[in-house]
Amino acid sequence: MNPDTLILILVATIGASVPLIFAALGELVVEKSGVLNLGVEGMMVVGAVSGFITATETGSLWLGVTASAGAGMLMALIFGFLTLSLMANQVASGLALTIFGIGLSAFMGLSYTSATLNGIQPLSIPVLGELPVIGPLLFAHDPLVYLALFSFLVISLFLYRSRSGLILRAVGEAPASAHALGYSVTRIRYYAVLFGGAMAGIGGGYLSLVYTPLWSEGMTAGRGWIALALVVFATWRPFRVLLGALLFGGVTIAQFHIQGTGVEVPSQFLSMLPYLATILVLVLISRDAGTIRMHAPASLGKPFHREAG
Repeated sequence: MNPDTLILILVATIGASVPLIFAALGELVVEKSGVLNLGVEGMMVVGAVSGFITATETGSLWLGVTASAGAGMLMALIFGFLTLSLMANQVASGLALTIFGIGLSAFMGLSYTSATLNGIQPLSIPVLGELPVIGPLLFAHDPLVYLALFSFLVISLFLYRSRSGLILRAVGEAPASAHALGYSVTRIRYYAVLFGGAMAGIGGGYLSLVYTPLWSEGMTAGRGWIALALVVFATWRPFRVLLGALLFGGVTIAQFHIQGTGVEVPSQFLSMLPYLATILVLVLISRDAGTIRMHAPASLGKPFHREAG
């Protein structure tokens, strides 16, 4: 493999990991508050179709990105109302949200399956973008790649270097104690759920506005489930989420590279690689239940009843 090919693969890996970074970081914040939202896939696919429709109708790609975030937040609001206000089961509500999102997106996108966009283009940074190796790896990406990396930095600082992040983690660990100290557990969890929805929506929007600027039914292709697995794989730590997203992005790109080299492997098997890797990782980390219990928020998935506080 020559250096130019390797650089192209690494650049493609970064692009493939961006939807996972957005969705997994958003879900990380949600789970840190003690809420388990399994509707990431549904929020992503609705964000993808909403962003594409908005960009197609208005001609503004950035309005499309905004619409993706807004659509993800609306989906998350439905989940929040069911689980935080009505105290519905979080697992069942999340699964229902994904099923609803897949069906809704298919209906919304019926008239747009043949449309295409000139998606958001990579930045052209003079001098820096022309540097050998470093240039294409660091300075020749589209703006949403840098937004994903910036989001990682901000979320890391928020969770571990800010008072608000400490409160959020306290709500996830001991909601009754946080309530006793005067914090509104439900309101804080609503904020976290809405933020997670916006991030998942942007992750979906990246697919339809940048990665493959078109709409096709089910284009998220299970990335929401991979993002959920990434949070567990990362043991609820932002830096590990970033590394995990890059790892799974690399597995996704590897299947295309293997096909391009002419290796005699069934294409269906290669398409399974990212999901096989997800299952393998979950099996390996589940063998160490102590580590998971140590890092998982203590109240994850458990509803908070105010009168219990």
